[in-house]
Order: sequence, then structure tokens, then C-alpha cells
Amino acid sequence: MPQAYDPARFERARWTIYSVLIAAYMLVFFHRFAPAMVSGELTEAFGITAAALGSLSAMYFYIYTAMQMPAGVLADTLGSRFAVMLGNAVAGCGSIVFGLAETLATASIGRFLVGLGVSVVFVGLMKSNSVWFSAKRYGTISGLTLLLGNLGAIAATGPLALMLLLVDWRSLFVALGLIAIGLALLSWWLVRDKPEQMGFPSVRAMEGLPPSTPRQQHWIQDLKLVMKNRRLWPGFIYDFGITGSLFGMLGLWAIPLLRDVHDLSRGDASLYTTLATVAFAIGCLVAGNVSDRLGRRRPVLQAGALAYLAMCLGLLWLPWGPGVLGMSLFILLGLSAGCFVVAYAHAKEVAPPALSGMAIALVNTGLFLGAALFQPLFGWVMDLGWDGTLSATGIPVYDAGDYQRGLWLLTGFAALATVASWRLVETRGRNVVED
Repeated sequence: MPQAYDPARFERARWTIYSVLIAAYMLVFFHRFAPAMVSGELTEAFGITAAALGSLSAMYFYIYTAMQMPAGVLADTLGSRFAVMLGNAVAGCGSIVFGLAETLATASIGRFLVGLGVSVVFVGLMKSNSVWFSAKRYGTISGLTLLLGNLGAIAATGPLALMLLLVDWRSLFVALGLIAIGLALLSWWLVRDKPEQMGFPSVRAMEGLPPSTPRQQHWIQDLKLVMKNRRLWPGFIYDFGITGSLFGMLGLWAIPLLRDVHDLSRGDASLYTTLATVAFAIGCLVAGNVSDRLGRRRPVLQAGALAYLAMCLGLLWLPWGPGVLGMSLFILLGLSAGCFVVAYAHAKEVAPPALSGMAIALVNTGLFLGAALFQPLFGWVMDLGWDGTLSATGIPVYDAGDYQRGLWLLTGFAALATVASWRLVETRGRNVVED
């Protein structure tokens, strides 16, 4: 018989915890996409080429990628509260260092610390969702999470362009650092790892279900079990190809492409990335909800991959430019990529429930490995054919042919994800390990 509890108090508790964690996650997204908007300032401040700019921006992704499995271990062992509190504190310090940096080396250290700190936030949030919300609605709550998190990405496009008219980029990053430190304090004060710590029964108990099998061995053995799980790796490759390339593109190269090839100002170019980011957020919410309603994961992920590949080919081959066609391609690119959120529900359902943090972290590693490689590779292929032209201020000038090589890279990433989508196991919205 389910244990008695106060439903209203439980709802207040879980949504308070969710609100604190989602605020931290919005900041994660802001840091992820902000370099695209200040790419000109960074290039001028540190006197760097496209490849060096790509490496500076990707410093965030390098450490973020390396930290995903440790983040999963932290979430499954020490809990979301400790992981997110520590992560916010480190990211806050890194943002302040980045804002105050006078050299490329110092800026890289700051960007590294930001990536290190925020790397644990998402996995901690998704682990928290897995114990505070019903498994039947995990796709939906995942979609809501990505929708709200993307508000941070949206803020890093058009709204950031407006903010930069009022404050310089250095002051902005220092302020973001102080906000992150404040969220660290809130995380410690308000977040709890599971309902039982606040006197509630578990969500499974509320639904009249037996408790999940607890961890029986050391976390190293658990980690080995997750790494050997072949059902998780197609999701890893899927996120590598789709979301990794999308984040790499919108987070750095879309604004320069629109500026250099189509002669748009930063403010006008930001409209396209804003539309793509909004569409991505909506796509996450819709895909998660549709997947839960269908009780299927694989068809949603396959459809998203095919549509994303088609949009990449459109950017590569269609004679698009500023206007309806260009906006439509960016919107559909973001919308189709939003299907990736279902990969997290899939990962949770092909691994033991007690190891959901590590399973989600493994799939998430693919995403950020993709972004970490995509950003510098895009700059590298641009530099391969660059004719050495510099502006009057010494900034490299790239033409349409240079960016075309980068779009081939984008298409290749999308094709890889499409192949991986056909290797996914259908879970029908339930944990197949417990069957």
C-alpha cells in the first residue's frame, strides 16, 4: 500500500528543486552559445585566426566531454545536490577569469573552468528528474527541460546582441560568474537528491510499484557495466552527429557565416540563430511528448535524423540567402535536431535504473565530443583554402568557398547520425533491463 504523504507539499518540493536546477542549466546553454555573438570581439581582443577562435570556443566542449562520465558517477554516487553546487561554483569562477582575461591563454583557462563546472549540471538535473518524476512521463519532462534550458541559448543570440549595446563583453561574463556562484548557494540550500530525504515515499512507491534494484557493487564495476552496454552506443553516435554539429554551428560558426557570406550585421544574423534555437527548444518539447504518447523511441529519432540531414543538404546545395528560405532552413534545422532529446529517455530505458546517471552521461558524451571536434574542424577546413586576406584591422577575411567546406563537414556529421538511428533498440517507453 502506498505510503501516505501530502501531495501539495510534494509538488512544491519537486518543482522548487527543478526550478533551481533548470536555472543552472539555462546558464549552461548561455555559455555554450555566447562565443558566436562575441566572436568579433574575441578575434580582435586576442588577435586570432578562425582555427584559434574555434579552439578557444571548443575549450568548453573539450572538458565538458571528458567530464560526462565522471558527472554520471557523481550523480549516481554523491547525488545531484553536491554535483550541481560544486559545478556552479567552479563555472562562476571560470566565467570571471574569462571576462578579465588579457591574453588568449588566460581566456582559455577561464573557458576551461566554465566547461568543467557546467559539465555536471545537465546529468545532475536528468538524474534528479529520474527520481522526482514518473518514468511514464520521462520523455515529456526531458523535452520540457531542454525547452527551458534553451531559453539560455536564446538569450545568447538576439538578446545578447542587445545587451552588448549597453555593456562590454567582459563585464557581462563577470556578472554571469557572480550569478553562477549565487546558484551554487541555492543548490546547497534547496536541492535534495530524492524524495525520501524530505520525508516522502519514492515516486515508484507512490505509483504502487516495487522499488528499483539498488546498486550492489562498487561504482567502478557499475561504470564498466554501462560502458559495455552495446544498446547505449548508437545513442552516443546519434548525439555526436546531430546535436554536436548543431551546437558547434550555432555556438560559433553560424553568425560569421551569415556575416561574411551574406553581409548581415551581427544583430540581423542573430535573428537566424535565435529562430533555430527557438525551433530546437520547441522540437525537444514536441519530440519528447510525441514519443511518450506513441510509446516508441526509435521512429522519432529516425525521423529527426533524416530531416536534419535534409536541412544540412539544403544549406549546402540550395541557393539560399537572407529572407524566407534562409530562415526556413535554420528553423527546420533546429526543429529536426530537437528529436535528440528522446535519446536520453532511450538511454535510461536500456540501462539499470540505478545507473541512469551514467547511462545518460554516456550518450551526452557523444553530443559534446561532437561539438568539441566540430568547432575547430570547421575552422581548420576554412583555413585550408583561405587565401590569407586580412581586413584593415588584421582580422582574417573568409569567402563563401571557405564556408562551403565547413558545410560539407556539417552534412557528414548529420549522415553519421542518420546511420546510427537505425541501430537503436526500441524500448516502447519502458525499462527493458527490468523486463
